[in-house]
Amino acid sequence: MPDRGLGRDLVDPQTPSRAVRWLRHPSVTAVVGLFTAYSYVATVLAVAWYLRRGSADLSVRASLLWAALSYTPWLAVAGLTWAVIRRTGAGWRAIGLLAAVMLLAVPLIAGLNARTDMSFLDHAGEGGEWSARTIDRLPVALLLYTAVVAVGLAAAYWRSARDARDRIAVLTTALSKARMLEPEQTQRLLVSTGCARASVSVGDIEWLSSAGNYVVVNWDGKEGMIRDTLQALEARLDPRLFTRSHRSSLINLARVRQVQPLSDGAWRLTMNSGAELVVSRTYRDAVLEKLGRKLP
Repeated sequence: MPDRGLGRDLVDPQTPSRAVRWLRHPSVTAVVGLFTAYSYVATVLAVAWYLRRGSADLSVRASLLWAALSYTPWLAVAGLTWAVIRRTGAGWRAIGLLAAVMLLAVPLIAGLNARTDMSFLDHAGEGGEWSARTIDRLPVALLLYTAVVAVGLAAAYWRSARDARDRIAVLTTALSKARMLEPEQTQRLLVSTGCARASVSVGDIEWLSSAGNYVVVNWDGKEGMIRDTLQALEARLDPRLFTRSHRSSLINLARVRQVQPLSDGAWRLTMNSGAELVVSRTYRDAVLEKLGRKLP
């Protein structure tokens, strides 16, 4: 059977449909959208019921319209919050931007809500009354804004954790396949180790790093040098086994013992010799693309 390469799945007749896969693994954006819709509908119904209890003359239609108009602006706030978090990540930059938006959004929504209240109460609405109602609305508006931002940040952290788990699963599968590959035993490199030279099997090499016009070769806890460029060596080595972990280094996937995700999205790879290498987020994605897997 021909080799299909690392990271490529064979077609399984029992593969579940797209709808079933979505139910098992829904996108975070879809979940956030469904939760937002549920929260809006539940809040409107609850507030409409409360308004009806407070005024027997208020019709069901009027109470629903009143509640809907009062909370519709929060849909825009939720959409803006999620857009900011997706654009900037769930870090301090997003928190700073959303804090700045809060200074404008909270008073604006409180003022709109006060105007809506006055309209349904058939008050002429002098400026003093509108101002007083706006101030009364501010604590609730601030609480709701804080809740929307907190939910958005929690969803972003969930998405980040799930994506990291999926990437690690993909890499772990690829590493298992790499270990099963039979390296070309005849391919060897003549490496300088001080005053002596050693013939090193390519399959024993853990990683290579560029050092000007030389390449540092690391194998079984040992180190030596070869006069060549990393780019030239990469062209000669098996692409199923060797991949870039950095602009100036190549790793042997078959010699990776353990993978650990880091907080910034990078990977820490522990090699068979115990050496630890860090793969940045940029090269992490490049490794996954090379393995033929679609990134989340």
